[in-house]
Amino acid sequence: MIWPMIIAAGTAVAVLLVDLVFPRWYAPFGVALAGAAATAVSPYLVQKGQLALLCAEADRCSYVLDDTARLVAALIAALTAFALLLYAPTLRARDAPAGEVGFLLASAMTGGVVLGGARDLITLIVALETLTLPLYALVALHRRRDGAVGAVTFFTTSIVATAVSLLGAALLQLQSGSVHLPYAMREDLAGGRPLAIAGLILLLTGFGFKVAAVPLHAWAPTTYDGAPVPVAAYLSTASKLGGVIAILFVARAAVEGDLRVTAGGTLAVLATLSLVIGTLVALRQQRTVRLLAWSSVAQAGFILAPLGGLLLSSSASLFAASLAYTLFFLALELGAFSGVVALRPTEDGGVLDDLRGVGRAAPWRAAMLSFALIGLAGLPPVLSGLFAKITVIQALLDVDSLWLALVVALISVVGLAVYWRPLAALYRGSVDDRPPVSVGPFLPLVAATIVTAVLSVVPQLTMSLWE
Repeated sequence: MIWPMIIAAGTAVAVLLVDLVFPRWYAPFGVALAGAAATAVSPYLVQKGQLALLCAEADRCSYVLDDTARLVAALIAALTAFALLLYAPTLRARDAPAGEVGFLLASAMTGGVVLGGARDLITLIVALETLTLPLYALVALHRRRDGAVGAVTFFTTSIVATAVSLLGAALLQLQSGSVHLPYAMREDLAGGRPLAIAGLILLLTGFGFKVAAVPLHAWAPTTYDGAPVPVAAYLSTASKLGGVIAILFVARAAVEGDLRVTAGGTLAVLATLSLVIGTLVALRQQRTVRLLAWSSVAQAGFILAPLGGLLLSSSASLFAASLAYTLFFLALELGAFSGVVALRPTEDGGVLDDLRGVGRAAPWRAAMLSFALIGLAGLPPVLSGLFAKITVIQALLDVDSLWLALVVALISVVGLAVYWRPLAALYRGSVDDRPPVSVGPFLPLVAATIVTAVLSVVPQLTMSLWE
């Protein structure tokens, strides 16, 4: 059961060694790519069923390899492979060191692989930080761009978020005497409920940083825009997936530990603020990556909105809806960032005017980028985005959370204007120069488009994945 972790960590070590012996960019790049592919497959090659590790008792284990852990490990590894492919033009142009990039991405992948099976607060926080820490360096690791401001903003905000999370975990352990989920949410001390409530609020707020949820969201626009676009794509997909999974685990434990209302109230506030602020600020952005960054803040609100329904119900459909929206979002967001890289393979995202007329000069790549943007807006014919929003609204209506469903519906309408602007720029005017084609970014763009098309036809595939 530890083979996925061994392969992921071994990939990081192998990249370092290969980079010492074969300094050509394609050697460490190839090892990292092969390791990510092997890591993605490995969870499904080990023994089936639920396997547990480091158990104090039969139901108190620090790590569990179940279907959810397998899915998370495979997704994190696949997103790491796609990030490497997006990085290929930059590495080929020697604008970033291939060995360091491969090592850091493999290290982040290791944290993500462990995260899916974490079942105690210590393992959960350490895995989440292992997923995040290498990204500080990756944000600044570009020879032609100064990503220092974005990296420092990311780092300092993360310190605050981690401190908040650790304080929350400490309060939960103090009042329950356990770090294992869900026992950490149960009262052990007389009068310990205020400690449990405060700890849960702090823990969920700190984890909200990982998904760029308000109020710990301000790092995202500066960091995304300052980072190489492939790193921004990884932050918006793999890092966000890690934060969502951590929040889902804690929220489920809160339901089992009789702290459902506290969890639901906290997540409802985070979701509402993220939806409103992320969408309204995105409307004013001129830089492409900053627009996608603020859009990602709003999308975090959509992801967390079903969990806000825990205020009124503990229905499992709320968790399923949140995970389903996350999976829809990952495919669409990967398509959006891959489209930007495919059209500007060795540049930053630029401003919206830089996309003007590109739809005619590079019709296939622009069409796939448009496909992702239309899906994020939730419009036909990209039905996966529409189904994602309907899934969230339906889950909230099923538990009578009418006000939150109304907020989601209104923001969905307002958000149409966010994605219309880059769409209009793509097909407004014409340009003479055809953007250069690079195979690396083109593969993730095609993969994201295919997955989005499949989910548009059979969206119910995502609803049965939450245990």
